[in-house]
Amino acid sequence: MPAIMRTTAARLSALYLLLFAICAVVLVVYVTSLSVRMMTVQTRETIADEVRGLVSAYQRGGLPTLVRVLETRSRQPGANLYLIADPNGLILTGNVESLQPGALDTIGWTERPFFYRRYGDGGGRERHSAMAHVIRLPNQMILLVGRDLGEPERFREVVRNALVAALGMMGFGAVLIWYFVGRRALRRIDSVSEASRQIMGGDLSRRLPVSGAGDEFDRLSENLNAMLERIAALNEGLKQVSANIAHDLKTPLTRLRNRAEAALGSGDEAACREALEATIAESDQLIRTFNAILMISRLEAGHSAEAIKPVDLAAIVADVVELYEPAAEEMGVALTARTVEPATIDGNRELIGQALSNIVDNAIKYSAGVHERPAVAVSLERKGGTVRLTVVDNGPGIPQAERKRVTERFVRLEASRTQPGSGLGLSLAKAVMTFHGGELELSGNGEGLSVAMVFPAGKNA
Repeated sequence: MPAIMRTTAARLSALYLLLFAICAVVLVVYVTSLSVRMMTVQTRETIADEVRGLVSAYQRGGLPTLVRVLETRSRQPGANLYLIADPNGLILTGNVESLQPGALDTIGWTERPFFYRRYGDGGGRERHSAMAHVIRLPNQMILLVGRDLGEPERFREVVRNALVAALGMMGFGAVLIWYFVGRRALRRIDSVSEASRQIMGGDLSRRLPVSGAGDEFDRLSENLNAMLERIAALNEGLKQVSANIAHDLKTPLTRLRNRAEAALGSGDEAACREALEATIAESDQLIRTFNAILMISRLEAGHSAEAIKPVDLAAIVADVVELYEPAAEEMGVALTARTVEPATIDGNRELIGQALSNIVDNAIKYSAGVHERPAVAVSLERKGGTVRLTVVDNGPGIPQAERKRVTERFVRLEASRTQPGSGLGLSLAKAVMTFHGGELELSGNGEGLSVAMVFPAGKNA
């Protein structure tokens, strides 16, 4: 119970209960006072009517007629208070046995309620409160007409008891709600805490529980689970990069060392020069590899200093095709640009150009020598709300099961690794598309591969 009472839900419930109770008390007090005031006004009007009737009877027949009318009205059920007293306050007739001292001293309306006893009230042991109008007759006799205040008092008591019962039921219900709702909230918090402890212990596959109720706990758990998925993916990528760097860069570094060692032992100036040139070329390739790794990491983390501005994709296609035409012609590959529609998006020209260059370079490299007429075609077109920049070749293609894996870093399907490259081309292209809010799609049936860079059209397309 102490733990439940410390929960936010319990504190909010207590605050709302207190606020509701204060509002209920104020409302009940206001309604009660208003009702009692209305009843008091009604009572005064009733007494005033009675007084006017009795004064009229006195004027018609004097004191005997007044006494006769007064006695008749006194015997009626629920009768008002009637009495006639002598000038000294001695009660002569009426349905009142005794009055609070001083009740007849003021002519007119009594200043405050007074106590009285009726005839037959348990031997005089019961006292009632009333309000009355006192008048002095021409013969100096005193006439009092009053009304018992028991009904307003009973009304106040009923309202007071109802308010106490309502507040008691609200308090009891609030305690039950606090207990059951608080227990449920604590159980969910405990399950979240247990899952968090396991995650902090190293089990990154663990996720926070989601009950399916769709409440704030579920929304929080879903957001945290999405964050954990992202962290797990980044952590897995880090592990993979570390392993791939150790595996893929060990060979070129070993070649560098062996080449330098052979050059030192040869004593031939020409051989040393050739070894140094090869070492520089190998070092440049390593630098490009590390630059690509840094670029991919920066783009995947969502932090890039690259400028975003309107980019003409058709111009990028023309530049890349023009750049690679000589290399494609030398390798016997027909590189063409077809169905190039004007399209402008918000992006970074250098990143998109680098990604397209990597894809075109791969297409030329892997389609060369496969067919008598190897060909690579680049197209740019709008489809629905997207802009598709597609590179299609008629090379060996990529198996369906491997298409997702080839976009990972350092993944190369060529086991012999005789072709130049580091296995970062498609990985960099995927990172560029993610940075631009697009997708990299790989498809193709049978021979050949189609790589599509799908950009959201945006407002500039």
